[in-house]
This record gives sequence, C-alpha cells and structure tokens, in this order.
Amino acid sequence: MIRTTLLMIAAAIALLASGTATAQRPPAHLQSTEEALAQDAGEYARAHGVALDEAERRLRALDETVAVTDRLQQLYRDRLAGIAIEHHPDFRIVVLLTGDAAVPDQAVEAGGMIVPIVFRTGALATRDQLVSAIKNYQAPLRATLIVPPAMGVDMWTGALAVVVGTADVEREGATALAQRLADMTRVPVRISTVQGGAINLADPHPHAPAALVPPGPVPSVEGGAQLVGVNPLDGRRYLCTAGFVVTDGARTGIATAAHCLDSLSLIDPDGRALPLGFVGQWGWGFQDVQVNVSPQPLAPLFFADSAKTLARPVAHARTAASTRAGDWVCHRGERTGYSCSEVELVDFAPAGDLCGGACLPQWITAAGPTCKGGDSGAPVFAGTGALGILKGGSYRADGSCAFYFYMSVDYLPTGWSLLEQPETADQRPGLSGPISRSYSASGTP
Repeated sequence: MIRTTLLMIAAAIALLASGTATAQRPPAHLQSTEEALAQDAGEYARAHGVALDEAERRLRALDETVAVTDRLQQLYRDRLAGIAIEHHPDFRIVVLLTGDAAVPDQAVEAGGMIVPIVFRTGALATRDQLVSAIKNYQAPLRATLIVPPAMGVDMWTGALAVVVGTADVEREGATALAQRLADMTRVPVRISTVQGGAINLADPHPHAPAALVPPGPVPSVEGGAQLVGVNPLDGRRYLCTAGFVVTDGARTGIATAAHCLDSLSLIDPDGRALPLGFVGQWGWGFQDVQVNVSPQPLAPLFFADSAKTLARPVAHARTAASTRAGDWVCHRGERTGYSCSEVELVDFAPAGDLCGGACLPQWITAAGPTCKGGDSGAPVFAGTGALGILKGGSYRADGSCAFYFYMSVDYLPTGWSLLEQPETADQRPGLSGPISRSYSASGTP
C-alpha cells in the first residue's frame, strides 16, 4: 500500500510539472534549489545591505555549516553558552563558552567563502543551565510579575532573556528587575519588553463559504495554503495556514497548528475548497500541531511567495538542536504572505498559558518582520528545508510584529513524518519519487 501511495503522489507531482493542473489560473512555478536560494537571498540582501551574490554565499554557508556547529556543540557541551551567527560587521560564527580557558579561533570553507569561527569566553552560565532555570523558575518568577513573562536562551550573550510587560518595568525599573530575577534564577538575565502578551495566530474569517472542489486532482500545492473551518460554537469561520505535508506511511495530510479548528478545508488559489479529515491534535507544553488527512495523495510542496505563484519541495529538515541564533529563516502565512528574518531566541517558553498551561522552553522565535492572525500553522523554512510550524506572536505598541514563535518539526506527532522530495543539482524538484523521514518526538521530552 505504501508503494502505491507513493506512486500516486509522484503522479500528482508530475501532473503539476506538466502544467495540466485543473486550477483556473496557471499552476505555481516549481522552484529549483538555486531559485529558492536566490529568492531568500534577495530578502537577506535587502535586510543586511549586501550584494545579492554575497547574500547567496552567506545562505549557502549557513546551510553547509550546520554540521560544523553540531560538532562544536558536542565538543564544548560542558562549557557551551551559545552558538550564534553574526552578520555585522562581518559574517562569522560565534561560539560563547563559560570559563576563562581560551580556545583558538578557527575557520571553515563553506558556501564558496571562508567563514571565521570566533570563540568568546567568560559566560556565566551554560545553555543547559539557562534551560534548567526556565524550567525550574518559570512558575515562581511568573508569580512575582504583573504580566506573565516569556523566557528564552539568548545565545549571543549567554543570558536568560525574559520578555516582560511594560507595567513590570515601570514598577521596578529595568536594571533592578533584571537583578532581582538574576538573584532568583542564579543565572544572568536580560530584560526586554513587549506591549502585548503572546497570542496564537488563528483568525476570524468573514468571507462567504467556498464551493467544494469538483472530483479530480487535489490542489497542486498544499503547504502555505489557506485553511478555513467553521466554529460550531459561534458559527464563525476561522482562518489558519497549512504547514507541511506529512504521512503515516499510508495516508498523506496537512500538519498545521493544533489551536486551529478540528474540521478544516484546504482552499486553493482559485477559492475552491477541499474538505480534510481530522486525525488528531497535540497541543501541550512543547507541541502545537494538528493533522488533517486528504482524500487523495498530497505532494510535498509548499507555497513560497505571497501571491502563491511559487512553490518549493521539502527536500530536508533542520532540527531544533541544529538551529542557531542568527539563522536566516522565512515563513509563508495566509495573512502576511512571505517574509524572512533572523532567529532570535532558542529554547523559548512563550508567555501565558498557550500550551494547555505554561509552555515548555522548546520553541524558537524569529524577528518577524510580519505576523498576524491567520498565520497559525504556517510553514517556517530555509530554502527547501523545513524548520517548523508557526504557533503565535507578540506585538509592539504600534501593532507591528515584534517576533513570532514556532514549533520545530522535531515535534510532529508520533507516527507522522514529513513527506520529502529529494532533488539533485540538475533536476527540477518534484520529478522523482517522494520519501518520508521521521523527525517526530516519541514520548515526553
């Protein structure tokens, strides 16, 4: 049955590539790895003020140095406070260590450039100690503040980043508050503020119901597409975003956020709806994920632009452990479209009770620049690599997105895996058979 299912998926992908999809408008262009890189590099070049070719080299280097930084994490685990990517004044990897014993700087060739690896010492706490501080002091710290805080590991400074409400800073002063929290947690603390607390990003959706898709092929691209459901409690329609295509070996479905409605339809760019079957949701401490299956095989593709004219295959994944502060990541949300920014905090625990209670420090934040209600479940990616599923965000006083946070693909529900589409350098994506690879967590962390 698995072989039959995979052949059906391959046929669906080939149908898209041949341009015979049933949608009324032209099918989305399937990007190659190089095209995906160039698009993300354009965003990087604008954000960092560098030439496009330099941006492309840097993004290649980010991808190619993951294995290097994974080894450094293991080698210096007892001293490691953080690994971060610096973009200014020079592009380099910074490894922050506790203690005073110096480590000679290194360099690695990656992305067609030489990437310096700079070791800094003198951090006061390891990453493991900072994560333990979140777990051990989240509840008592919260009890002393007016607004429930968010907490995460700042890998640039080796500090516990505590995101508090402005009322707490006004009451105590930022310096005094940071010192009090440092005394409580026994690790360095860095304070920042947001105007509003963290919220999940599902959104009421007022449009008229879409017509059911006629019999025949499913919409050709699912990830990053619109998901709509009707809440039986209030009769209102709510909007979310499809994440990545997943499989249990026999069926294919959409992974989105668990706080979206159970009963969902996938809306294609022409406004037609494909009802999806609810499988289950996993929404507590470290997860916010739901799976809805399709009546027909889905292809491992996701939209990668705001207008839904570009699509990418999922060719690989990056785990939470391999994600570094400063990594360049993108997301495609139904309300805000496509945008890219840097990872800010890892081992992040969102504020409030968004995880069936307090959240565990296993989320990752990115610096927007956009996030709105309706983006819940959106794919977070780098090139053709899947990173996570968007959960929520926090906002500044002017309503702009301060940061969003996402669940790593590590935490897909047990039994469900990303559907991937391997590709070679001279091959258009989607033309060879898809495979599944599991990144799901088993049991509790």
